[in-house]
Amino acid sequence: MDQEILPASSSMKEFESFLESAYTIGIFLDIHVAQLKNVAKMAKAHDKRIIFHVDLINGLRNDEYAVEYLFQEFRPYGIISTKASVIKKAKSKGMIAIQRIFLIDSHALEKSYRLIEKTKPDYIEVLPGAMPWMIAEVKERTNIPVLAGGLIRTAEEVKSALDAGAAAITTSETELWYSLS
Repeated sequence: MDQEILPASSSMKEFESFLESAYTIGIFLDIHVAQLKNVAKMAKAHDKRIIFHVDLINGLRNDEYAVEYLFQEFRPYGIISTKASVIKKAKSKGMIAIQRIFLIDSHALEKSYRLIEKTKPDYIEVLPGAMPWMIAEVKERTNIPVLAGGLIRTAEEVKSALDAGAAAITTSETELWYSLS
């Protein structure tokens, strides 16, 4: 990614704010399937690249068929998912594939490492991203670029995550979009 901040929108108002920003790549979270066409059209009109979080598209099942549909209809820059089949399908279509993992406990982390070995995503998004030592560990263990997201609320936390090796920060905190751009 060529941005340290990846603005994440969960509403049309936030998305419109992203469209007016200097950022070229953004993430759309929590969208209804009926909004996809309009969002893709708006992104293209503003020369923006959009990443859809497949698991959060309401009205569309988060599976490989959904990825096929998104690819054929909207050609997004990439997708985010927790599901291996979704990541594999996105990679086969040439989209950026971001595997989201939750740092809940050691067991969940080990399970995520096994999943990542199978899917070989382009990026790993770790949540919460406010744990710099875990960003460094995941990056070192997988040798895959890490995105940090979730519970990053201050510029200092952004800096800590980037210093720990995060390739970028995914955030819906619009204040951080503008304070760090």
